[in-house]
Amino acid sequence: MVSMNNTELYSIGDAARRTGLSVSAIRFYADAGVIAPTEQTGAGHRLYDVDAIARLELVRTMRDLGAGLTDIRALLAEELSLHELASAHLDLVERQLRDLRARRAVLHTIVNQPTTTDRVKLMHSLVSLSDDERNQLLDLFWNEVTDGLAVHPAFVEQLHGMRPHLPEEPSTEQLQAWIELADLVQDKAFRDAVREFFHSSFASPRAVELTSPSRLARIEEHRLIEVEAAAAERSGLSPDSAQAKEIAERLLASIAGLADVEDVVGLRESMINPDPESAADRYVEHAVSGFTGLLGSYLSLMATINADPQSELNDTGVSEAWIAAALSLR
Repeated sequence: MVSMNNTELYSIGDAARRTGLSVSAIRFYADAGVIAPTEQTGAGHRLYDVDAIARLELVRTMRDLGAGLTDIRALLAEELSLHELASAHLDLVERQLRDLRARRAVLHTIVNQPTTTDRVKLMHSLVSLSDDERNQLLDLFWNEVTDGLAVHPAFVEQLHGMRPHLPEEPSTEQLQAWIELADLVQDKAFRDAVREFFHSSFASPRAVELTSPSRLARIEEHRLIEVEAAAAERSGLSPDSAQAKEIAERLLASIAGLADVEDVVGLRESMINPDPESAADRYVEHAVSGFTGLLGSYLSLMATINADPQSELNDTGVSEAWIAAALSLR
């Protein structure tokens, strides 16, 4: 921009060229009481000094950012600070961005799969839910599938904690995953199946004891050992190594403790030479496949929404052959 003289008055045409506003816009702002001309000649010509032109440039900037005339008047009259105005409009822009992301997710879903008009409305309502409304939807699901379940309250609380948390600025993929998960937990057939699975799996008189906080803590410790063993195998650690044997022995002890097995020698032998036809092995396989088959999609979608690595969810764990070889080491 060409330098300006602090004492010189500029025509409305000059003011327009220097601010990028049209002459009609400058006239509008003057008539609306936003920026009055510094001086008006007898012939009706409007003249602007350097300060007025600077204020016109501010008006243009704030209008480009979406500020209204009322807020701009308050800013120029120093009734509202620039920080307050910027903060208010930043909140507005962020809400608009969230709305645009939600619309984008719905449109992506429509493009990628057959969608009815009614379903479009449903999807838009789902992605527009607040955090509280999303939590209420998930509370309804977990309350229904655990209602009357004869387990320790801590276990029910842990299940309730298995929920996604949509970030402030979710990606399209995360929003699409939320739409799918919300659909899933509202599907009556899915809810009935999950409820039946939990009630049949915890029908034992010892269900409360087996789902107590101390028991859940031991199960988590066991899971971490399994994760460690699976990571060791994936890293290429030889099952013939002392480190592999130490991990396998801890896994053996953990299984014995969880299953209240007194015959640890027999358990070791069954792990070294697993019998896929044994009743115990078939029961475990059925329980695992039942859980992953029902809640696998839920957990996978939750991992996507939470931006968590899905490797642990999809990982089948350490192989029986690796554990058997490590336990065989003398």
